[in-house]
Amino acid sequence: MTNTVQVYRVYIKATPERIWEAITKPEWTQRYGYTGLADFDLRPGGKHRMRPTQPFIDAGMTGDIVDGEVLEVDPPRKLVITWKLLMAPQDVADEPYTTLTYEIDESKTAGTRLTVTHDVTGAPNIAAMVSGAFERLDAPPNENAGGGWAWILSDLKTLLETGDTIVPAP
Repeated sequence: MTNTVQVYRVYIKATPERIWEAITKPEWTQRYGYTGLADFDLRPGGKHRMRPTQPFIDAGMTGDIVDGEVLEVDPPRKLVITWKLLMAPQDVADEPYTTLTYEIDESKTAGTRLTVTHDVTGAPNIAAMVSGAFERLDAPPNENAGGGWAWILSDLKTLLETGDTIVPAP
């Protein structure tokens, strides 16, 4: 049984403002994780979506990848959104919107702490997917879509601290 509330935390040597931009700006989101072009209307009730980058389009995925609604926004400290993966297999597509919370806290001793809390209540297939349950360490980079939030946050941390990513862009 996968937890219905999953919490991931990473410490990053970057300012809260820089981390906020990396989460909310397409020029950053296209560079790490599974890539995608983030569009946020950063106000409660505003919409957000993740549009496909060229590799997604080349693979035939031309529609939005993720969408949802902004529930709470306090730049650069907190962002709460609803979240639905649109490009997923049918067993995931039928699940409800989940709630994703980003909390960014500056630490006096360890850089900036980024906590991602994903409430996946009622969405067991999304819960498994974002937990990293389908990660394949032996898969080629362009075929491993199973690392979940741990992988995304590791890639974000690497990008912000080194200017490079774990997996080179295609």
